[in-house]
Amino acid sequence: MPLPAMKRVRSFLFVPGNKVSMIEKAAGAQADALILDLEDSVPPDSKIEARGIVQSKLEWLAGRGQRVYVRINRSPYLYDFEDVLAVVGPHLEGVVMSKPCGPEDVDLMAALLAEAEHRKGLPIGVTRVIPLLETARSMELAFPIAERERVVALAGATAKNADSARALGYVWSAEGREALYFKSRVVMAARAAGKLPIGGLWQQVHDLAGLRAYIETDRALGMTGELLLHPSNVAVANDVFSPSADEIVYYQGLIAAHAAAQAQGRASCIYDGEHIDAAHVETAREVLALAASLAS
Repeated sequence: MPLPAMKRVRSFLFVPGNKVSMIEKAAGAQADALILDLEDSVPPDSKIEARGIVQSKLEWLAGRGQRVYVRINRSPYLYDFEDVLAVVGPHLEGVVMSKPCGPEDVDLMAALLAEAEHRKGLPIGVTRVIPLLETARSMELAFPIAERERVVALAGATAKNADSARALGYVWSAEGREALYFKSRVVMAARAAGKLPIGGLWQQVHDLAGLRAYIETDRALGMTGELLLHPSNVAVANDVFSPSADEIVYYQGLIAAHAAAQAQGRASCIYDGEHIDAAHVETAREVLALAASLAS
């Protein structure tokens, strides 16, 4: 049975899974969701300790109303079932998959999750999956990956000198022109499958002006949220991915203007100097519905 649509996430904040103090601080950062990391941000000799810490903090975070995902370790051949078994439970919304090669890796993760859910007495299929498209093959196969039943979002991260840059051989720039095609593929694949497209990943975490420009580009491309590395970045992402007060007033006026035109027997009109019709009203309703959902 397909999972219900994922509630919008504007800000996904990564937190090292081996740092209790950072996890507790992140709970107050106002991020829509946390990603407790068992993978790259944890030293190899701290992996088992991190697994236990993350497992112990899931209920504590859920009690504070925090949505939580966990990024699972992988070897060249297999995702770590011990990680999966430790974190799957009623307080976990889903897992993040690093470096899938293609849809077959999502199928593998689905099988691991099903076994863990069975052992924990959970409904099979309840744990969500977000693949990070960091290999060239996964980028090429974005749509088949997005179609997988457990997948609720696709993440297209373009961090400087990181996995996606190495996979494609591009040279990073703050403007991001080299990554526009890849990010647009993520947006199209996710939306074609009815899933959420997630952007990222700004590494210059104290450059908030640069962060805002970067996230605004992602929003303009159609992304709905952002992977983040520092609590100070959360407010920027939440702001950029939320309809502004001016936008709300504009779209309310658009709907009213079109309704007035319809009352006069017309299907279109000029609003704020632009031609509008029923298609624009549908866009306006979507934006206002998003604003209402974020306010609730």
